[in-house]
Amino acid sequence: MAGTLLAAAVRFPALAQSAPALSRAHADRIARLIADMSVAEKLGQMTQVAGGRQVALNSRLDAAALDRVRAGQIGSFLHVAGAEPLRDLQRVAVAESRLGIPLLFAMDVVHGYRTIFPVPLALAASFDPAVAEDAARVAAVEAAVSGLHWTFAPMIDIARDARWGRVVEGAGEDPHLGARIAVAQITGFQTADLAGRDAVLACAKHLGAYGAGMGGRDYDTADVSERTLREVYLSPFLAAAEAGVGTMMTAFNDLAGVPTTGNADLVRGILRDEWNYQGLVVSDWNAVSELIDHGAASTPAEAAALALRASVDMDMTSDTYAEHLGTALAQDPTLLPLVDQAVGRILATKARLGLFDDPYRFGDAARERTVLGSAGHRARARRAAERALVLLRNEGGVLPLRAGAKVALVGALADDARSTLGSWKARGVQEDSGTLREAMGDATFVPGVAPRSDDVSGIPAAVAAAQGADVVVLVVGEDFDHSGEARSRADITLPGSQMALIAALRVTGKPIVAVLMNGRPLALEAALEGIPAVLESWFGGNEAGPAIADALFGRSNPAGRLPMGMPRTGGQLPLFYAHPPTGRPANPDLTVDSARYHDTEIGPLFPFGHGLSYARFTYADLAVDTQADRQQARYTVTCAVTNDGAVAGDEVVQLYVRAPVAGLARPGRELRGFVRLPLAPGQTRRVSFTLTSDQFAHWADQGWQVAAGRVELMVGASSADIRLTGALAVPQAYALPASALAGAALATQVTVA
Repeated sequence: MAGTLLAAAVRFPALAQSAPALSRAHADRIARLIADMSVAEKLGQMTQVAGGRQVALNSRLDAAALDRVRAGQIGSFLHVAGAEPLRDLQRVAVAESRLGIPLLFAMDVVHGYRTIFPVPLALAASFDPAVAEDAARVAAVEAAVSGLHWTFAPMIDIARDARWGRVVEGAGEDPHLGARIAVAQITGFQTADLAGRDAVLACAKHLGAYGAGMGGRDYDTADVSERTLREVYLSPFLAAAEAGVGTMMTAFNDLAGVPTTGNADLVRGILRDEWNYQGLVVSDWNAVSELIDHGAASTPAEAAALALRASVDMDMTSDTYAEHLGTALAQDPTLLPLVDQAVGRILATKARLGLFDDPYRFGDAARERTVLGSAGHRARARRAAERALVLLRNEGGVLPLRAGAKVALVGALADDARSTLGSWKARGVQEDSGTLREAMGDATFVPGVAPRSDDVSGIPAAVAAAQGADVVVLVVGEDFDHSGEARSRADITLPGSQMALIAALRVTGKPIVAVLMNGRPLALEAALEGIPAVLESWFGGNEAGPAIADALFGRSNPAGRLPMGMPRTGGQLPLFYAHPPTGRPANPDLTVDSARYHDTEIGPLFPFGHGLSYARFTYADLAVDTQADRQQARYTVTCAVTNDGAVAGDEVVQLYVRAPVAGLARPGRELRGFVRLPLAPGQTRRVSFTLTSDQFAHWADQGWQVAAGRVELMVGASSADIRLTGALAVPQAYALPASALAGAALATQVTVA
């Protein structure tokens, strides 16, 4: 694959996108600095050091670290925060080092800084990019006033195996949804002007196919075809590059045998040369030194040279550049221009942030005391938590709960404030989180069993509470530390003795409402059997408890959708809706040889895009208008959606396409547009999706190809709930350069009347 990727990079012209141009003054200053810098100072700019630990920020800012700053041996710190300490640290760099180059301060601010929003997978479940953008905007404000310049977010890896613990950090299985959420988050973090107030650098991670690790194991090898790499895994990164993301991060894993931190065809070839991306590229934690563990390098100097040739500008925490790249330069002086390129990109990033104009412009101790966790920010977190909820099942209208009903609230997760924060909680504290137990104060609460414990001694009390209630609200799932980085799991059913608790509660005969708390889709077919109502709440952040309670009692109407399908069993994984058809498609008749498992039903328990409402919606009047413009055609796909229910609600209208290509097995359907549509009872609105034929492109012959002919259209409420079908025609076949925005990476214009 490596040679093929390189050939693609050379053959086609570069994407028009690049980093914003520097002013002449900044460009001249950077050129003078590079000319004046010693090799050691250059390698210092390329070095990022941990100034603390996640649980103890700033704890490593000792005298030795400050001496390295004075000597120009550090360009960036991570795991630091706080307006006053970071101002003091910046002063050392600016006032006490020879060249006075400001430092970059970074931290994993993933779904909130002090005000914690729902985890990223939940934000994607809103199917509302505005929610993801607003979460990033609040996080940026709080991070910026605390002195931070840079966040290692968003994670935009496509993931189709829920065993991978890091699915909690991304937008799920679909590249089109992933691209739209990624662009929204980048916009929220960076705004339109990185030098503006409260803007922080975003970081699109992890370049490559990190989400395709074998067996859902974190850090494991990924081996995908170039077509799948381009059409699925790189699409959100191409969209992020076009959106002007300030930085990107390489992945830990190897791609087809080449570790991405040392993959010149991928990073220098596709990202730099083909896409013309000139932003800063940083390694992941210790990933440069881990090139030795991969076997791709035998010495630290070889590892440093390999990463540099790949176009990794900054070494996160391993000190391999600082301590060993000098040796590689002595052995091969032709590497020095690559060092100058990397330093130039790092200094340009600092200039775009305005740090050369005012190195102290980030951090405001007065605002830090009033902005963090403010009431306004909490209100925005509450809205996000509400919009992330997904009603998976509601048989017999069990929900919303009727006023005055006696409720037994069962499950330790209902009172677990820490788990509502999810992974990567930044400066969030559990004392700020409202639990479901607190929000349902009149309910009889019984913990039953802890989510991981095998202790069943609490089950009798839970059964007694259920027997005395009209309805049981049962909170099950996983705690915050069950998903996240290095939290891959072979078994994604309910941990501990939660299944025993469910079995005991079923015997009571009382209606059960299952509320799921989790950072990944769980395999719950057996657990949810016979349970009439199921609400997916994810890890909803500071406002999770009140948001869930409002949905249960009908004070809000859930309308989120699944960004990943939920499997019946873990044995179905990897699982995704956009699967090519086979010559022997899955058949319910087990006597027919077909592409299915014999010991489980066909397909997921709940499919991608699935979600219900307390309202009821109907679809009608699909129409297609075509306008040809030379080789590219433009299409407007319109339909009417009506709320036939008795309450207001949102419907997530989803547009899927199937674009067949002669000689290929193309996906049976692919998402190409969506909109979250609010409707009052009885209201009808018309939704229009405007597409171009570029969105039907497939990767072939080292470039994008658009085939002539019929394209099927499907509009509905999920990937499996199609309400309207139609077709359009691509008038002629044509090719696009490899660097073009095409397929899933392209945005679809949506208008509502």
